[in-house]
Amino acid sequence: MRAYCNNGDFTVYTIYGFHAVMAYLPSGLVNTIYLDQGRQDARAEGLMALAETHQVAINQVPLQQLEEMAGSCPHQGVVGACERLPVMKESALADLIADCNEPPLLLILDQVQDPHNLGACLRTAAASGCHAVIVPKDNAATLNATVMKVASGAVGKVPFVQVTNLVRVMKQLQDAGVWFYGTAESGAGDIYQQDFTGPMAWVMGGEEKGLRRLTQDNCDVLCHIPTSDTLSCLNVSVATGVCLFETRRQRLLQQEKN
Repeated sequence: MRAYCNNGDFTVYTIYGFHAVMAYLPSGLVNTIYLDQGRQDARAEGLMALAETHQVAINQVPLQQLEEMAGSCPHQGVVGACERLPVMKESALADLIADCNEPPLLLILDQVQDPHNLGACLRTAAASGCHAVIVPKDNAATLNATVMKVASGAVGKVPFVQVTNLVRVMKQLQDAGVWFYGTAESGAGDIYQQDFTGPMAWVMGGEEKGLRRLTQDNCDVLCHIPTSDTLSCLNVSVATGVCLFETRRQRLLQQEKN
């Protein structure tokens, strides 16, 4: 996603490719589609039918116009325009927690900088029933074309919150009853020895150095993912998936017992 114009009141952002545009049409994020006027194939017809269903306008334009809008990004002959990004401010977190009709499950990404990892984490967060993904504004990936593509329609389905001071927000959430579980190889227990059925947040570290010391110090519990002797370190998006779906497994079991 990139900004291609600014009319003074808002910036228009774009996403590229058939899969990405069609994945986000139902979300309401895409308000206009630009389609290569030379595309008369079944895929183009499918896109036009879906756009009509969701009442999104399609403009058939010369290929050169699409290339000017997309720059170097591969667009496959289609560009979707969005007038807003689904990014929430930290001031919305209190209401988000209060509105949960079950113990909140949050995901905090501490300086995850690879947009592929962010997109994968957002997709996993949406699939596992996570109530929000929280990231710092600085030194961290944010929503862009790569994130939107990797997330495969998940952006907008789980609240994405950018905060100025991650530790301050953690302390505020702790005061609201949220427990923080950090992942670290030095964690005393493994994730299968913990109870994840209450209000909680997973705190996952960045690609290079993992959790920052100050972030780690403000976690209530540090635990690790038990791995084989062959390889002890997991990619952050894979580790996120393991942790979130162990949490979901426990919560589903609790629901069955109740």
